[in-house]
Amino acid sequence: MTAITRRTRGSALTAALLAAALVLAGCSSNGSDSEAASASGAKPSLEFAGPNGEKPESLDALKLTDDEAAKVRAGKYRAAFVWHTSSEYVSAVEKGARKQFEDLGIKVVSSTQADFDAATQANNVQSVMALDPDIVVTIAVDATSAAKAFKPVVDAGKTLVVMTTPPAGYKAGKDFVSIVTESLTDAGRANAEILGDALGKKGKIGYIYYDADFWFTQQRDQAFLDWTGFSYPDIDVVAKEGFADEARTEEVATAMLTRHPDIKGIYVSWATAAQGVVSALRNAGRSDVKVVTNDLDATLGADMTDGGNVIGMVGNGSLDIGRGLAISAAYGVLDKPAPSLVASPPVKVTKDNVAEAWKADYGTKPPASVAK
Repeated sequence: MTAITRRTRGSALTAALLAAALVLAGCSSNGSDSEAASASGAKPSLEFAGPNGEKPESLDALKLTDDEAAKVRAGKYRAAFVWHTSSEYVSAVEKGARKQFEDLGIKVVSSTQADFDAATQANNVQSVMALDPDIVVTIAVDATSAAKAFKPVVDAGKTLVVMTTPPAGYKAGKDFVSIVTESLTDAGRANAEILGDALGKKGKIGYIYYDADFWFTQQRDQAFLDWTGFSYPDIDVVAKEGFADEARTEEVATAMLTRHPDIKGIYVSWATAAQGVVSALRNAGRSDVKVVTNDLDATLGADMTDGGNVIGMVGNGSLDIGRGLAISAAYGVLDKPAPSLVASPPVKVTKDNVAEAWKADYGTKPPASVAK
């Protein structure tokens, strides 16, 4: 019987990009673990875990038979997206999900975003529920407050599918179907290798992380520290600064540069937060400081291809994450047990492979400002 799975990235060149994705690597929390690992010479763990200890499986674990897909199409289900924010990454994830929903005969009735504001997301849940969707796809802005905000979804028996962060206390297979995300430790290791190699395996760097109780970024950020400490013992992380508001990373970076003028590289949790860091470097005339981050971003991509501060980004497999969310939703409406956590392998992106990587991750050619 033919199985419907997530679509593979078809071209041989794209397959090569995926082959370059790293094996899963371990992490813990923001802190001193990387220094301990480096001092002991211990290789970082090959595992990461979901917010409730879930162990990741490959996206390929999500499969529907022809009969199951036909049942979903016959159900004429309706879906809504309740996002945490808007970005190129979120748009690409939704694009992948919409395409898979279309293939399964599922109609999208709404898509909202909350600008990282929990109260706005709670209001968006109410607005979406008024449309009576069968499926809700989300990522919680704040896990604690989301427990109350999404209670109407669970109480109404809707199928809830989560990208990355579920409401606090919610369990896979009970309150929601599954978590779909990227391989976090893989992404941290990829960032470490891009920056470490660009610095010639030595030097002083800064680390700008998301200072919030967000399991996803905590493990991905820590993986960067762990793999930097293990693979590049001559690289010294001399500054660690957190941010709660991505709009303030320019201030964070400016203060870091003032205190540590000898740094030559900076890691930032994600791309839109990294925009402020790049701005700070330009204002300080620090063209010598190299920046790495997660997610593909047009502003940073243009800086990278123009020989600016950005030397690499790590793509998430966005389209495939979206397709995974849609197939997980199909599991939910079928009452079919699903893996509690599935992960997509990220891909290193530099100016040498940006066009191919952009197509693989976002399904489009990069903007002209990046493609140059």
